[in-house]
Amino acid sequence: MDYPSLAKRIAALTEGETDTVSLMATVACEVHHSDDRFDWTGFYRNVGGDLLKIGPYQGGHGCLVIPFSRGVCGAAARTGEVQLVADVESFDGHIACASSTRSELVIPVWDKGRALLGVFDIDSNQPDAFDDEDAEALVAILASVFSR
Repeated sequence: MDYPSLAKRIAALTEGETDTVSLMATVACEVHHSDDRFDWTGFYRNVGGDLLKIGPYQGGHGCLVIPFSRGVCGAAARTGEVQLVADVESFDGHIACASSTRSELVIPVWDKGRALLGVFDIDSNQPDAFDDEDAEALVAILASVFSR
């Protein structure tokens, strides 16, 4: 995966944009189409009350609402930590929004004031599809877009 090129492309496309939903839509599209491992790519927005609601995404339908107390996305929102899950079947409380999902990478997304905007969720229909390099590169891309 060529993360430096992806980062440059996203930076060019989002330069000067401040609308969070527009930024989310652009990031989801660019990341989704950058790698065949990415089966579902998108955002769940923090809407308050310890709830996430579906935001811009690419792929099949997603869950509409996810509480912070459930699933991989909820764990990322609740703990503020990246969730790198090689086998979703082994993740206690995994929510199967799509039966094809085998592995998942979920990254908390922060604004410049360190308020939680939501989480960025990438699902793969391949087991163990993600590694630390994916997580680190995407954390940096998300910070560059949403923390400026």
